[in-house]
Amino acid sequence: MKDETPLALTNEEVARYSRHLIVPEVGMEGQLKLKAARALCIGAGGLGSPVALYLAAAGVGTIGIVDFDVVDYSNLQRQIIHGTPDVGRSKLDSAKTRLNALNPSVDVVTHDMALSSQNALGLFAEYDLIVDGTDNFPTRYLVNDACVIAGKPNVYGSIFRFEGQASVFATKDGPCYRCMFPEPPPPGLVPSCAEGGVLGILPGVVGTLQATEAVKLILGAGESLVGRFLLFDALKMRFRELKVRKDPDCPVCGEHQTVTELIDYEQFCGVTPAAPASAATPGPDDEATVEELKTRLDRQDPFLLLDVREPQEFEICRIPGSVLIPLSELPSRFSELEGREDIIVHCKSGVRSGKAVRLLQDAGFSRARNLKGGILAWIDRIDSTLPKY
Repeated sequence: MKDETPLALTNEEVARYSRHLIVPEVGMEGQLKLKAARALCIGAGGLGSPVALYLAAAGVGTIGIVDFDVVDYSNLQRQIIHGTPDVGRSKLDSAKTRLNALNPSVDVVTHDMALSSQNALGLFAEYDLIVDGTDNFPTRYLVNDACVIAGKPNVYGSIFRFEGQASVFATKDGPCYRCMFPEPPPPGLVPSCAEGGVLGILPGVVGTLQATEAVKLILGAGESLVGRFLLFDALKMRFRELKVRKDPDCPVCGEHQTVTELIDYEQFCGVTPAAPASAATPGPDDEATVEELKTRLDRQDPFLLLDVREPQEFEICRIPGSVLIPLSELPSRFSELEGREDIIVHCKSGVRSGKAVRLLQDAGFSRARNLKGGILAWIDRIDSTLPKY
């Protein structure tokens, strides 16, 4: 980390960090390193919340936060840096207020932006280490590549349902994220937390591990997760560890680097096509609006409204008259749809149902269409009495 440490702690700081100061691995020298350090948190969400809180409590002098979202009720189950009064407020403003209340001596720097290939390197240059609290593959690969190019450690974490992962990538002699995952999974193969859910406590566990690794890197103490990939199963309350070796053929950190500048990570991960939309992407002719659906339901038109969400989502809210067949079961249940030519398919937001429409059309259901915006659009524009999740 940087060498420009302050000359001394104030009396108030000595009192605040007294439990650190009597730990031999920290002491006065270590606490001054923490005070001089600059850590950047990517995201003020599930992982970013415990990371930022514990780094501030530990006395990390400058904590940067990158985010551009606002606080939603659905965040409060796990994003503990925010409270109910913060709903509708900028996550950056909410996080800064909470961190300043926790430790006024910490400088909280907010970056109201979406991290991109255009701004990442300039932003990372201002910090000693990067803590990745993102929840999507394009940003994970972006953070990794930017950390390697900028020479900044990447304190990695991810969560899904009851499972979490943590590691430290992109150090001088250690592997990077691409050494372990050279290619992203196919789009849609791994559902997001918004689609698959997450135990609210899980990001607290993983985020705390990330904060611990960040503090150890700053102190230069202990054995870090460099070269180790930690897996946590909350249902079994079990940790496992995988060894990760630096790949000499890695295009980013290997011996013959081919990725020396940041690329289009949305395209790299298949989120946006490299060429004009192919037949695999539903177009306007394959979509129905919620207003059209409402009109057809009111007229009692003979069509099938197919819900491809999971049963637990169906229990939360449903559109009247819908029939549930989860997307994962759809190919094995085509026989139940025989004779139903006119089908409108919906999910939560329109992503899974878009995949279902292509499966149906490939199976011969040529008139299957996707409900644009899913049940969330239905709630927003047709029936606001239904609960949102």
